Amino acid sequence: MPKQKQLDPESKPDDRVDNALRPQKLNDLIGQDQVKENLSILIDAARGREEALDHVLFYGPPGLGKTTLAHVVANEMGVNVKVTAGPAIERAGDLAAILTNLRQGDVLFIDEIHRLGRAIEEVLYPAMEDYSLDIVIGKGPSARSIRLKLPRFTVVGATTRLALVTAPLRARFGAVYRLDYYDFDAMKLIVERAAGLLKVPADESGISEVARRARGTPRIALRLLRRVRDYAQVRADGVITSDVAQEALDLLQVDPLGLDDVDRRVLRTIIEKYNGGPVGLNTIAASISEEQDTIMDVVEPYLLQLGFLDRTPQGRVATKSAYEHLGLDYAGEAQQRLL
Repeated sequence: MPKQKQLDPESKPDDRVDNALRPQKLNDLIGQDQVKENLSILIDAARGREEALDHVLFYGPPGLGKTTLAHVVANEMGVNVKVTAGPAIERAGDLAAILTNLRQGDVLFIDEIHRLGRAIEEVLYPAMEDYSLDIVIGKGPSARSIRLKLPRFTVVGATTRLALVTAPLRARFGAVYRLDYYDFDAMKLIVERAAGLLKVPADESGISEVARRARGTPRIALRLLRRVRDYAQVRADGVITSDVAQEALDLLQVDPLGLDDVDRRVLRTIIEKYNGGPVGLNTIAASISEEQDTIMDVVEPYLLQLGFLDRTPQGRVATKSAYEHLGLDYAGEAQQRLL
């Protein structure tokens, strides 16, 4: 049986809730059916041969379960998981310390793997490919290199920016899976399961309202559910109904399509300041005082999926649907400039 991970007593309450709500096995996962089926085959084959799992890379927008899948993989294989992140590994020695503490079959989960430094990647390549670690002892003419053998382990990488993962690193992953936004039915099941684990009374209409505004992202669904639970406890009778959920989410400025204040500010900036576009990403970021990466990784993917935004060589353009959602007159002439 795999060891159960202990929750960090110093972690934030919301983090502890998220950890408690994470599925532990593939059968507990909701949605991402194709990824689940492929992973199931990969895991069953590795267990049948009594080998370490091949290296796996997950990519896709934030909040879709990449970290959860890494823990599920470790649980299914019955091994321990070591969690780190690309920016946290600053020197080659940091990575060497992590690698030498791994045991046979262990999972090394590297979040934001696209942010690994080039020198770190050079150490990781032979570790992933040959399960060996090259260490230089001494300096100058007397320096010598020794090679340490490592146990066969599994690297599970996660990234929101696949294009920034270098080609040599990407080539060393035996399985690469994309995570997509969840459909409404899957989101309802996720919210319903979380409400049950949190022991929050909720009817079907209340669950549907939270799921509808969670923009197809489980992390957002869990966050909204916690805030609606608070509202129901303080302003209602503790039960999440459709009316209670609508009032709570309206107060949070999350509209029926799941757009929040930042999403609407991006759209209004493009439409009202720049006549619908085209406008560059750096200009949008400066106009609303947000980071470019936040807009690119968090805001844009969902707006593109809704069809509210177009990417063109000249910049971002707001579509007719965006105007209609915001209740603005469509500036069709501005879009004609792109044709």
